Amino acid sequence: MEIMGNTVHIVVIMSYLLFMVVLGLYLSKREVKTSEDFMLAGSRLPQFVLVGTLLATWVGSGTVVGGASFIYQYGPIAGIFNLIGGPIGVIVLYFIADKARVLKKHTIPEMLEIRYGSAVRLIAAIFILLAYVGIVAYQFIGGGYVLSVTTGMPVELGTIISAVLVIFLAFTGGLFSVAYTDFVSSLLIVLGFLIGLPFVLMAVGGFSGMAENLPEQTLSWTGGLTFPQILGYFLPLFLLILGDQNMYQRFAAAKDAKTAKRSTVGFFFGNLIVVGLTIILASSAIVLFPDITADTAILTIAANGVPVPVGAIILSAAVAFIITTGNSYLLSASGNLVYDLYSRYSKKKIADEKLLKFNRVTVVVLGVLAYSLGTFFPSVLAIQMYSYTMYGAAITPAVLASFLWKRATPAGAMASIATGGLGTLLWEIGLDKPLDWNSVLFSLPISIITLVVVSLFTSNKTISIDDMKKVSS
Repeated sequence: MEIMGNTVHIVVIMSYLLFMVVLGLYLSKREVKTSEDFMLAGSRLPQFVLVGTLLATWVGSGTVVGGASFIYQYGPIAGIFNLIGGPIGVIVLYFIADKARVLKKHTIPEMLEIRYGSAVRLIAAIFILLAYVGIVAYQFIGGGYVLSVTTGMPVELGTIISAVLVIFLAFTGGLFSVAYTDFVSSLLIVLGFLIGLPFVLMAVGGFSGMAENLPEQTLSWTGGLTFPQILGYFLPLFLLILGDQNMYQRFAAAKDAKTAKRSTVGFFFGNLIVVGLTIILASSAIVLFPDITADTAILTIAANGVPVPVGAIILSAAVAFIITTGNSYLLSASGNLVYDLYSRYSKKKIADEKLLKFNRVTVVVLGVLAYSLGTFFPSVLAIQMYSYTMYGAAITPAVLASFLWKRATPAGAMASIATGGLGTLLWEIGLDKPLDWNSVLFSLPISIITLVVVSLFTSNKTISIDDMKKVSS
């Protein structure tokens, strides 16, 4: 039965990956003619595709592998605190999405330059690159886990294969191929989780049976963590989604501002469903498979805890989510290099054809760098917390202030980004995480305090969000 299951899983996963490759090549030839098509899908994505790509971008290995790993280690209640930051953040994005569509910029630093100036754009681009290369790295590792569980190949080999696929798909079809494969993958993961849920609950004796068999520590509201530690897991996800460049790029890729705003409603409910199902399935894995590697909790349930066809759907969607999320962050980081550094500081106007070629070259270079970075972190959860904090503490306060606080100044934004990013590096690398606290508990407060204090003591010559719209148009 296990051999048959492995065979079916392999065939279905490889077939779906082949579909993704073919679609990427098709869209590359038919739709991707300019750098605008490559980065923003020509700003013509319909609402149903936009909802799917928002969900798939967010629910990559950060949820299927990293989130499930957290739940497996600390339990379902602590898991709620860890993952609920996503849905809460989407509520805030609802009030920003249409504004981001009107601005229609390739990158977050481009948006920040309108409000704060070119120096802020430069430093923001550097710290986004530091964060996004890390996020791409753990997508590679997550893909390696999926391929290892389904085929028995070493995780290291699966990671290499995932890296090659991510780089290839990002290189060919850009956001067009990512968005449309995201839509299909979103349907698959929700469908697979919902179909598999009754089988998993039956195996653990329902919710009551699960509660009886879970270790006592995993039933506490913190899972044995201190309050600062649990807060340190909640904040990075919450902060990332609020300022995530991928979210704003997808809003910019919507066919109009109304579509961008409405897409956040579907994104919210889709995210809530996936988070809820992930918590139940990963908690069931604690009971059914108590001795597995935490990173593989959902994947093991899919491979061995549900009927083979259902498991094949879940695993196919999981690997697709991981690959397309990797594509998204790789494309996004490429945009920072191309638009915020190369094009912005070029002394002469660069032809669009040359920009498109440079976009593709940077995808390959950053992909190789991300693979190298992934070898230095012990687990997906560890690199996830570093990457999310680097972005959330360095970038998110300045981004939100640009939309929501008129008094924020260029000096305040610059100081906030620098202290948030450098604070993360100091806590993670220089001090080696004192008290076993995630770096967000150190870097976020100093980033916000710096933003507020410096802004209040410096002149405010920035423009409002309404003026930002006029400048953009």
